[in-house]
Amino acid sequence: MFTGIVQGIRRISSVTDFEGGRRLRIQLDDLSENLQKGASVAVNGVCLTAVDISESWAEFDVIQETLNRSNLSTLKSGDHVDIERASRFGDEVGGHHLSGHVDCMGIIRKIRSTPNNHDVVFGCDKEWLRYLIPKGWIAIDGASLTVVDIGENWFSVSLIPETLKQTVLGLKTESEKVNLEFDHSVKVIVHTIERILPEIKENALSKLKD
Repeated sequence: MFTGIVQGIRRISSVTDFEGGRRLRIQLDDLSENLQKGASVAVNGVCLTAVDISESWAEFDVIQETLNRSNLSTLKSGDHVDIERASRFGDEVGGHHLSGHVDCMGIIRKIRSTPNNHDVVFGCDKEWLRYLIPKGWIAIDGASLTVVDIGENWFSVSLIPETLKQTVLGLKTESEKVNLEFDHSVKVIVHTIERILPEIKENALSKLKD
Protein backbone atom coordinates (compact mmCIF):
# COMPACT_ATOMS: atom_id res chain seq x y z
CA MET A 1 0.00 0.00 0.00
CA PHE A 2 0.98 3.60 -0.59
CA THR A 3 -0.20 6.99 0.61
CA GLY A 4 0.16 9.21 -2.44
CA ILE A 5 2.81 11.32 -0.68
CA VAL A 6 5.63 11.29 -3.22
CA GLN A 7 9.02 11.03 -1.53
CA GLY A 8 11.05 12.40 -4.39
CA ILE A 9 11.73 12.69 -8.10
CA ARG A 10 14.33 10.27 -9.43
CA ARG A 11 15.98 9.69 -12.82
CA ILE A 12 15.64 6.71 -15.16
CA SER A 13 19.23 5.62 -15.85
CA SER A 14 18.42 2.88 -18.39
CA VAL A 15 15.51 1.22 -20.17
CA THR A 16 15.83 -2.30 -21.57
CA ASP A 17 12.98 -3.72 -23.63
CA PHE A 18 12.38 -7.46 -23.79
CA GLU A 19 9.64 -9.61 -25.25
CA GLY A 20 6.44 -8.85 -23.35
CA GLY A 21 7.84 -6.06 -21.18
CA ARG A 22 10.72 -3.81 -20.22
CA ARG A 23 13.18 -3.31 -17.37
CA LEU A 24 13.71 0.09 -15.78
CA ARG A 25 16.82 1.01 -13.83
CA ILE A 26 16.11 3.98 -11.57
CA GLN A 27 18.70 6.02 -9.72
CA LEU A 28 17.04 5.97 -6.29
CA ASP A 29 19.99 7.35 -4.30
CA ASP A 30 18.86 7.80 -0.66
CA LEU A 31 15.47 6.18 -1.40
CA SER A 32 17.22 2.83 -1.91
CA GLU A 33 18.17 2.66 1.77
CA ASN A 34 17.19 -0.72 3.27
CA LEU A 35 15.31 -1.64 0.08
CA GLN A 36 15.14 -5.42 -0.32
CA LYS A 37 14.75 -7.49 -3.46
CA GLY A 38 11.03 -8.20 -3.91
CA ALA A 39 9.95 -4.99 -2.19
CA SER A 40 7.25 -2.79 -3.72
CA VAL A 41 7.95 0.74 -4.94
CA ALA A 42 5.49 3.11 -6.60
CA VAL A 43 6.95 4.54 -9.83
CA ASN A 44 4.71 7.29 -11.23
CA GLY A 45 2.01 5.69 -9.10
CA VAL A 46 2.54 2.18 -10.48
CA CYS A 47 3.38 -0.52 -7.94
CA LEU A 48 6.53 -2.30 -9.16
CA THR A 49 8.69 -5.01 -7.62
CA ALA A 50 12.41 -4.48 -7.16
CA VAL A 51 14.20 -7.29 -8.99
CA ASP A 52 17.79 -6.09 -8.60
CA ILE A 53 19.32 -3.57 -6.20
CA SER A 54 22.62 -1.81 -5.65
CA GLU A 55 23.62 0.89 -3.18
CA SER A 56 22.06 3.69 -5.24
CA TRP A 57 19.81 2.16 -7.89
CA ALA A 58 17.16 -0.51 -8.34
CA GLU A 59 15.74 -2.33 -11.34
CA PHE A 60 12.08 -3.11 -11.98
CA ASP A 61 10.41 -5.32 -14.60
CA VAL A 62 7.24 -3.94 -16.19
CA ILE A 63 4.87 -6.38 -17.90
CA GLN A 64 2.85 -5.61 -21.04
CA GLU A 65 -0.45 -5.06 -19.22
CA THR A 66 1.18 -2.34 -17.11
CA LEU A 67 2.79 -0.78 -20.19
CA ASN A 68 -0.58 -0.69 -21.94
CA ARG A 69 -2.29 1.00 -18.99
CA SER A 70 0.37 3.47 -17.84
CA ASN A 71 2.87 6.05 -19.04
CA LEU A 72 5.77 3.78 -18.09
CA SER A 73 5.69 2.72 -21.76
CA THR A 74 6.83 6.21 -22.80
CA LEU A 75 9.81 6.46 -20.45
CA LYS A 76 13.35 6.71 -21.75
CA SER A 77 16.77 7.07 -20.19
CA GLY A 78 17.13 10.48 -18.55
CA ASP A 79 13.42 10.91 -17.80
CA HIS A 80 12.27 11.59 -14.25
CA VAL A 81 9.61 9.76 -12.26
CA ASP A 82 7.80 10.09 -8.94
CA ILE A 83 8.95 7.61 -6.30
CA GLU A 84 7.19 6.43 -3.15
CA ARG A 85 8.38 3.54 -1.02
CA ALA A 86 5.67 1.23 0.34
CA SER A 87 4.11 2.44 3.58
CA ARG A 88 4.88 0.60 6.81
CA PHE A 89 2.71 -0.13 9.81
CA GLY A 90 2.87 2.82 12.16
CA ASP A 91 3.79 5.38 9.48
CA GLU A 92 1.88 8.64 9.43
CA VAL A 93 -0.71 8.59 6.62
CA GLY A 94 -0.73 12.11 5.24
CA GLY A 95 -2.44 11.25 1.96
CA HIS A 96 -4.82 8.43 1.04
CA HIS A 97 -4.62 4.66 0.77
CA LEU A 98 -3.43 3.77 -2.74
CA SER A 99 -2.92 0.34 -4.23
CA GLY A 100 -0.51 1.35 -6.97
CA HIS A 101 -2.85 -0.23 -9.53
CA VAL A 102 -3.32 2.46 -12.19
CA ASP A 103 -6.82 2.59 -13.68
CA CYS A 104 -6.07 4.51 -16.86
CA MET A 105 -4.09 7.35 -18.36
CA GLY A 106 -5.17 10.96 -18.63
CA ILE A 107 -3.74 13.79 -20.68
CA ILE A 108 -2.84 17.32 -19.64
CA ARG A 109 -5.16 19.61 -21.57
CA LYS A 110 -4.37 22.99 -20.06
CA ILE A 111 -1.99 24.52 -17.53
CA ARG A 112 -2.90 27.86 -16.02
CA SER A 113 -0.13 29.45 -13.97
CA THR A 114 -0.57 32.66 -12.01
CA PRO A 115 1.41 33.95 -9.00
CA ASN A 116 1.27 31.23 -6.30
CA ASN A 117 -1.36 29.25 -8.26
CA HIS A 118 -0.94 26.40 -10.72
CA ASP A 119 -4.19 24.95 -12.07
CA VAL A 120 -4.12 21.92 -14.35
CA VAL A 121 -6.97 20.51 -16.44
CA PHE A 122 -6.77 16.81 -17.30
CA GLY A 123 -8.77 14.94 -19.91
CA CYS A 124 -9.75 11.28 -19.65
CA ASP A 125 -12.45 8.92 -20.91
CA LYS A 126 -15.73 10.08 -19.40
CA GLU A 127 -16.54 6.58 -18.13
CA TRP A 128 -13.97 7.15 -15.38
CA LEU A 129 -15.39 10.47 -14.22
CA ARG A 130 -18.24 8.73 -12.39
CA TYR A 131 -15.63 7.89 -9.74
CA LEU A 132 -14.81 11.55 -9.10
CA ILE A 133 -16.53 14.04 -6.84
CA PRO A 134 -15.58 17.68 -6.19
CA LYS A 135 -13.18 17.88 -3.24
CA GLY A 136 -12.65 14.14 -3.47
CA TRP A 137 -9.22 12.81 -4.31
CA ILE A 138 -7.38 11.26 -7.23
CA ALA A 139 -3.81 10.01 -7.59
CA ILE A 140 -1.94 11.53 -10.55
CA ASP A 141 1.42 9.91 -11.30
CA GLY A 142 1.31 8.67 -7.73
CA ALA A 143 0.58 12.03 -6.08
CA SER A 144 -2.63 12.21 -4.05
CA LEU A 145 -4.46 15.39 -5.05
CA THR A 146 -7.81 17.07 -4.42
CA VAL A 147 -10.26 17.38 -7.32
CA VAL A 148 -11.45 20.95 -7.92
CA ASP A 149 -13.86 20.87 -10.88
CA ILE A 150 -15.32 18.13 -13.08
CA GLY A 151 -16.65 18.38 -16.64
CA GLU A 152 -18.01 15.95 -19.21
CA ASN A 153 -14.61 14.46 -20.00
CA TRP A 154 -12.20 16.48 -17.87
CA PHE A 155 -11.33 17.41 -14.31
CA SER A 156 -9.00 19.93 -12.71
CA VAL A 157 -6.67 20.19 -9.73
CA SER A 158 -4.75 23.05 -8.14
CA LEU A 159 -1.12 22.48 -7.21
CA ILE A 160 0.81 24.22 -4.46
CA PRO A 161 4.50 25.14 -4.95
CA GLU A 162 5.62 22.22 -2.74
CA THR A 163 3.81 19.71 -4.97
CA LEU A 164 5.37 21.26 -8.07
CA LYS A 165 8.82 20.96 -6.49
CA GLN A 166 8.39 17.45 -5.08
CA THR A 167 6.67 15.70 -8.01
CA VAL A 168 7.05 15.32 -11.77
CA LEU A 169 3.87 17.38 -12.21
CA GLY A 170 6.11 20.40 -11.91
CA LEU A 171 7.98 19.22 -15.01
CA LYS A 172 4.96 18.28 -17.10
CA THR A 173 3.72 20.23 -20.13
CA GLU A 174 0.42 20.23 -22.01
CA SER A 175 -0.42 17.08 -24.01
CA GLU A 176 1.69 14.82 -21.77
CA LYS A 177 0.13 11.64 -20.39
CA VAL A 178 -0.28 10.93 -16.69
CA ASN A 179 -1.27 7.86 -14.67
CA LEU A 180 -4.60 7.99 -12.84
CA GLU A 181 -5.75 5.93 -9.87
CA PHE A 182 -9.26 6.60 -8.59
CA ASP A 183 -10.60 6.25 -5.05
CA HIS A 184 -11.24 2.53 -4.54
CA SER A 185 -14.03 3.21 -2.02
CA VAL A 186 -15.93 5.32 -4.56
CA LYS A 187 -15.49 2.61 -7.20
CA VAL A 188 -16.97 0.01 -4.85
CA ILE A 189 -19.95 2.24 -4.02
CA VAL A 190 -20.63 3.06 -7.70
CA HIS A 191 -20.44 -0.58 -8.81
CA THR A 192 -22.64 -1.72 -5.92
CA ILE A 193 -25.32 0.86 -6.74
CA GLU A 194 -25.18 0.00 -10.45
CA ARG A 195 -25.63 -3.67 -9.61
CA ILE A 196 -28.54 -3.35 -7.18
CA LEU A 197 -30.40 -0.41 -8.76
CA PRO A 198 -31.99 -2.52 -11.56
CA GLU A 199 -33.26 -4.96 -8.93
CA ILE A 200 -34.78 -2.12 -6.90
CA LYS A 201 -36.48 -0.71 -10.00
CA GLU A 202 -37.78 -4.15 -10.99
CA ASN A 203 -39.21 -4.77 -7.53
CA ALA A 204 -40.84 -1.34 -7.49
CA LEU A 205 -42.46 -1.92 -10.88
CA SER A 206 -43.73 -5.33 -9.77
CA LYS A 207 -45.39 -3.78 -6.72
CA LEU A 208 -47.03 -1.13 -8.89
CA LYS A 209 -48.42 -3.80 -11.21
CA ASP A 210 -49.79 -5.73 -8.25
